[in-house]
Amino acid sequence: MGVIGYFGIIIFGILAFMGSSTEAQLQMGFYAKSCPKAEKIVHDFVNKHIHNAPSLAASFIRMNFHDCFVRGCDASVLLNSSSSSGEKPEKEAAPNLTIRGFDFIDRVKSLLEAECPGVVSCADILALVSRDSIVATGGPFWKVPTGRRDGVTSRLSDAMANIPPFFANFTTLQTQFANQGLDLKDLVLLSGAHTIGIAHCSSFSDRLYNFSGTGLPDPSLDSEYVANLRENKCKSPDDNTTKVEMDPGSRNTFDLSYYSLLVKRRGLFESDAALITDSVSLSLINQLLSGSVEDFFAEFANSMEKMIKINVKTGTVGEIRKHCAIVNS
Repeated sequence: MGVIGYFGIIIFGILAFMGSSTEAQLQMGFYAKSCPKAEKIVHDFVNKHIHNAPSLAASFIRMNFHDCFVRGCDASVLLNSSSSSGEKPEKEAAPNLTIRGFDFIDRVKSLLEAECPGVVSCADILALVSRDSIVATGGPFWKVPTGRRDGVTSRLSDAMANIPPFFANFTTLQTQFANQGLDLKDLVLLSGAHTIGIAHCSSFSDRLYNFSGTGLPDPSLDSEYVANLRENKCKSPDDNTTKVEMDPGSRNTFDLSYYSLLVKRRGLFESDAALITDSVSLSLINQLLSGSVEDFFAEFANSMEKMIKINVKTGTVGEIRKHCAIVNS
């Protein structure tokens, strides 16, 4: 064997170990000995309170998504400031301004600190609350291995650079997902979380009134849907407060109707509409629509299990925050 081939094998082995070691340190039941009631405390709190505000389930999964796409799944989206710069934190970036539920996460953290001080990370809490709230409101279950540690840096600029914007075209979406190790199938499936929740008129009003500066609606958006939204929801291009169901008539049900709307050209965001502009993603959408909700749940769970492992901090990297909004002093 040549020298290059020999060292190539060694380097490949090192890289393979590095690539798997972080994930290996995440494990099911990570807190079984250090805080055995941890996951039950999260589960019980979610099940007791989420039904008072079921729309928070959509906010939590969005919070989880936005967190993992920026510096990995390290709860940096929860921080009020960054310890390493004077820059504003992620939660003040435009994509995060409408996220709700930070106080809910704080209340869970307080319970866990009372039970096991300094043990359970905010990153794990966010991952567990996201899953448990979706399950409690009728959505799919996915496995959440734990052992994440919390980051100490949160920068608005990182959020703006890495969170896919609602006006993204297909190329941008595919690139930003690939940057996180997620493929086209993950893009289609994770977008399916838009089957629940709401959107503000301001995030898509250009599609109704002035698409690309034309003074006309977006031609890719169904004209009847445009007329309905303009007449009954977003009655002016300057409406910044009205909220619209992303999946009309089914906003509280985790189902396939989001995809049905897409093929009818009724996806609210440009990023939704972009999914039917590519033949491969459109084929994936049609496959989902020809299957069952149970099939969708299983596929969605697989993609969520990939997403919540993005660039996690484990071992001695990062910290276990005492308060989710503040780095330890």
